[in-house]
Formats: sequence, C-alpha cells, structure tokens
Amino acid sequence: MDAPSMFVKRILVAEIHWSRFVTTPLIGIIGGVLASYVHWPLPWMVGSLVAVILVKCCGPWQIAPLPGGRKAGQWVVGVGIGLHFNAAVIEQILNYSIPIVAGALITTMVSVIAVWLMRSSGHDRATAFFSSMPGGAAEMVNLGQRNGALLSQVAAAQSLRVVIVVLTVPAAFKFFMGEGVAVASHSEVSYYWLLVLFPLGGVAGWLLQYMRQPNPWMFGSIFVSACASVWFDLHLSLPTGASQFGQLMIGSSLGCFFERSFFRDAPGFLARSFLSTCLMIIIAGAAAAGLGWLAWLDFRSLTLGMMPGGIAEMSLTAETLQLSVPLVTAMQTLRLVLVLFLAEPLFRYWQRKDKAKTQ
Repeated sequence: MDAPSMFVKRILVAEIHWSRFVTTPLIGIIGGVLASYVHWPLPWMVGSLVAVILVKCCGPWQIAPLPGGRKAGQWVVGVGIGLHFNAAVIEQILNYSIPIVAGALITTMVSVIAVWLMRSSGHDRATAFFSSMPGGAAEMVNLGQRNGALLSQVAAAQSLRVVIVVLTVPAAFKFFMGEGVAVASHSEVSYYWLLVLFPLGGVAGWLLQYMRQPNPWMFGSIFVSACASVWFDLHLSLPTGASQFGQLMIGSSLGCFFERSFFRDAPGFLARSFLSTCLMIIIAGAAAAGLGWLAWLDFRSLTLGMMPGGIAEMSLTAETLQLSVPLVTAMQTLRLVLVLFLAEPLFRYWQRKDKAKTQ
C-alpha cells in the first residue's frame, strides 16, 4: 500500500476512534433531556447513565467513555459541593461528629452481610470481600488485585451497586418525600472566584492523582472549594448548567462500564450483588432513622450519607432534594476513608485467623 493510502487509512481510523468517544456524551444528552422531560431526579446523571447502558448492551455501536470525561465531571461537581460549606456548617458537623462517625461505621459493618451472602454462594474469599466493601470501584479493584480476587466480578459488583443506588434512592426520596422544603439562600455566581477555584481545584486533583490518592479529582476540588468558601465566607454557587454538565460526564462515563457480557456471563453473581445492595440500602435507611431520632438530625440527610453509593452521586441527590449537602458529603467521605484504610488489614486478619483455625 502506498504512502497516501496509508495516510488516508490512518485518518479514517482516527475518525472512527474519536467518534466512539464523542458519541457517548451525545447519547447521554439525549438520555438527560428525556429524563428531564419526565421529571426524574438527577436527570442528567440517571438519564445519561441509562441511555449509554441501553446503547452499549442493546445496540451494535461500540462506544467508549470520553477521555477525561469523568474526571471533568467530578472536578465541576466537587467545586459545587465545596461551595455548600461555610463556618456554620463546619460547626454543625463537629457538634454532630458522633452520629456522623457512627453512620459511617454502620454502613461499613453492614457490608459483612454482603460478604456472607457471597461466601455462602461459593465465591472465593477475596472476591466476596472486595466485591462487597462500599468503597470506590477502582480502589476496590486495586486492593482485590493485590489479594487474588477475581477482578471482573469485583468491578461488576462495585459498578452495579452504584448504579442501583443512583437509580433507586433519588427516585424513592422524590416519590415519598417530594422535593424537600426550599431553603432560603443568598448564594450568587461570581465568575472571578470561579476563575480562581477551578484552576486550583484542578491542580489539587492532579497532585492527588500523582500521589495515587483515591478519587483525586473529587477530593481535590472539594477541598479547595470548601476551604475558600469557609475561610472567605463566600456563599457562592455554580452557574446554571454547570452541575448538569458534571452529572452528564459522570453518568455517561459510568454507563460505559457495562457490556452485554456483564449481564450474560455471571447472572447468579449479579443477582446476589443486587440482593446484597438492596439489603444494605434497607439496613442503612433503618439505621439512619434511628440515628436521626437519637441525635435530632434530619434522617433524610443521614440516609443519603449512609447509602453505599458514591460521594458525587449522593451529594448531588442531597443538593437536588434541598437537604444538607455538607453532612452527606462528610459521611460519604468518612466511610470511603474508613473502607480504604481498613479493608485490606481486615481481610488479611480474616485470612490469618482462618489459617490459625485450620492448623
């Protein structure tokens, strides 16, 4: 083949390659518009997620996540979440630190039920353990890889759990409790501050990623935004459409984790993952109601804080339903930190204890 033909072929391959990426958010936009039309909670996240899953699993198109799309979505959403923090909110979180810690511990401990369910079905110890821990999917896959877990099943269970929570919890809250009581707010949009916060949040995200920290773009942007909001008492918000863009990027990227084989190869495993997630949701809701009664806190915010979902997804749900975003963010962050630091030591202790019994 001559050089011009090779050059043309490379251009065509590159165009096909990039069309797989660009098509994904376009499909997500269609899903977001339709979900908004039917007034679904978190429409741009849920709608884009469902639309991308349907196209990937039911259609002939081979689409892929937009490179950096999920990071960009977490970056935008993280800045928005951080702007909800102020001095009064930090004081409230410190005053209620005991129920916050208790909620994070309860959610982590409830995962023992999921581990037992997986083990009783014949799955190996590492796969059952790291599939059931309510931490980030990427982090649990990495820990599972170090301890001999079946990575495809760990990734499948972690992704499925987040999807189940995102699809069911916001809808249940909106159906049973409505939109929530509107909170008087003096927030405004300051593009001068946003021009400072977004670059700093990006630098913080890149540094945390370089240091191999979990969820770096979310934590980095939340940290920078929250610190600035508390220190300078900003009372700002994101411009219209920014949160929807973040939801779109996160939802469409998350949908790309699913393939036809995801549902075909291990239906029994996925069914048990679904059942264990439902049990975790029910127990977390009951525990949140009890903590809310004991501590005189809004049990709806406590429930979202204790859900085994992601920080971005549950914080956005709290924002949509006009609940306490900082409280939900604090509980979700604390639970993730607990899981990341305790999961592997607990698993290795479990292994040593079992070996000691068999000797």
